[in-house]
Amino acid sequence: MATTAFTGGESVSRLRGPRLDDGFGLPGRVAFATALLGGLIYAGLSIAADTASVGESVATGTLIFLGLALLIALGFEFVNGFHDTANAVATVIYTRSMSAPVAVVWSGVFNFLGVMFSTGAVAYSIIALLPVDLLLNIGSGAGFAMIFALLLAAIGWNLATWYVGLPNSSSHALIGSILGVGLMNQLLTGGLSGTAGVDWGQARKVLTGLLVAPVIGFVGAFVLLQVMKRIARNPKLYREPQGDKPPPAGIRALLIGTCTAVSFAHGGNDGQKGMGLIMLILIGCAPTAYALNRTASPSETPAFLQASAAAESVFERRAGGSAMPMPQARETLAAALRARRIEGARTYAALDSVAGGVREQIAARGSLADIPASETPGLRNDLYLLTDTAKLATADQAAFAAPELAAIDAYSKQLQGGTRFIPDWVKLAVALALGLGTMVGWKRIVVTVGEKIGKTHMTYGMGASAELMAAATILLAERFGLPVSTTHILSSGVAGASVANGAGLQARTIRNMALAWVLTLPAVMTLAGGLYWLFLQGVRAFGG
Repeated sequence: MATTAFTGGESVSRLRGPRLDDGFGLPGRVAFATALLGGLIYAGLSIAADTASVGESVATGTLIFLGLALLIALGFEFVNGFHDTANAVATVIYTRSMSAPVAVVWSGVFNFLGVMFSTGAVAYSIIALLPVDLLLNIGSGAGFAMIFALLLAAIGWNLATWYVGLPNSSSHALIGSILGVGLMNQLLTGGLSGTAGVDWGQARKVLTGLLVAPVIGFVGAFVLLQVMKRIARNPKLYREPQGDKPPPAGIRALLIGTCTAVSFAHGGNDGQKGMGLIMLILIGCAPTAYALNRTASPSETPAFLQASAAAESVFERRAGGSAMPMPQARETLAAALRARRIEGARTYAALDSVAGGVREQIAARGSLADIPASETPGLRNDLYLLTDTAKLATADQAAFAAPELAAIDAYSKQLQGGTRFIPDWVKLAVALALGLGTMVGWKRIVVTVGEKIGKTHMTYGMGASAELMAAATILLAERFGLPVSTTHILSSGVAGASVANGAGLQARTIRNMALAWVLTLPAVMTLAGGLYWLFLQGVRAFGG
């Protein structure tokens, strides 16, 4: 039976909400625990096998640190699961298309699959925000302080907003953490004019995606529902569900399909953030096994050598034939990255020198898999310096001829293949964490999305239009390697569909959500920066 509640002068129509307290029973809890424990054991065995295969011995203290850092990183994805994915299941639960237990398991499975089929582009888009100095010295005490600070700040904010039932963004929390660490590192090393801070060019790209995506969700869902009303004239699409009766078969299939699409898209985008963090941890703790892509086949080496030779020709011409010793060349490239500026022939001479040195080193060994432990950290840093300096140099594409750009682009792709990779076991561990996280703690956010955004109960058309727009926007963002917020896009989509359906919005909820969205970046930046400073003092106190 419908009821009417008055809040702050607003008349809010409600139907009795769906049943949200049904559990999974003992068999479900056993299966959940088995999957969770099995995933952790598999991750541990995979690390042991990877390090043993390259003859790397990890000290006991480093091993404990590695285990703790991995648990926190996987914990971030677990919290992300129940915080963000609740948005995907709210529509099918509140339209009675699926019962709550079935919906969260269904969503968890497709989050899992989304992670497994992801490309890894978003993972390294996030990593590119970090300060150059910390990336080049990820195994240092400062690098470890950075990892713990940004992870704990992001998880803490996620848990705080989940506790009060606000659909906040895990993406915003993580990016805010990275920016906070970068700013603090800049202040500690040289003030506001320092050279060890955030890559603001990359930050603008990422933040633009985060800001624009919710607008697309709101406007897109509003327009889509208006179009649906003109094309699909079945009045049942735009009515509130009647009691606990499920929708007609066709409508139900549509809603389950949109829930599936959002879950898959969320896994593909958000899961990559955890992958990037785990790769940072692995590179810092076990560099011989993970700093280079040792899964690359020796048959790929000739293509790398050919691409390198072509790019070196471009660098040599622009350097005017001048040469530079390797140590000086490395420092020149690092300085160019810190200052975000190419110094003409000097930088190109450094690019030519380092690229030639890397080519000779790989040619002598035969493949990345055969690089000995003693050479691994230095080669990884050279590959990173070359990749990012080449990208910086070609930012002004008008300054290059088309063949030159093609040669540098082909070389950059080869360089990225040497360092930017995700082992299969990392994907599986993150997929399990995100998928299993979907199945717990979802109720608070589901209630907010399902009951507290629009003034009336969610209709079938509202749920479908909001989720279709969310899935399309997230998949498009992943195509371009942009991290976006499932929470912001879908919540905005629900708001847009509510307005299009004439339902209106509950001002208090919208105000609280907007406040959480606005506060997330500054709050998490402050928290992460403070934690980084605190951990760094501890590292220095113990001589790290």
